[in-house]
Amino acid sequence: MTQERSWRKSSYSGATEDDNCVEVALVSAAFVRDSKNLDGPVLTFAPAAWKNFLETR
Repeated sequence: MTQERSWRKSSYSGATEDDNCVEVALVSAAFVRDSKNLDGPVLTFAPAAWKNFLETR
């Protein structure tokens, strides 16, 4: 069974479709994708790794 992902665009992303943008979905892990390539690869991060990333930025 796959989990539904609700994607959110980064607040650091640009305002137009041509800008570099990433989207994140938080379910059982953190999923990251390029908002211009919705069918492209998705990076998956364990919760602890994502928490560490957010704390070190």
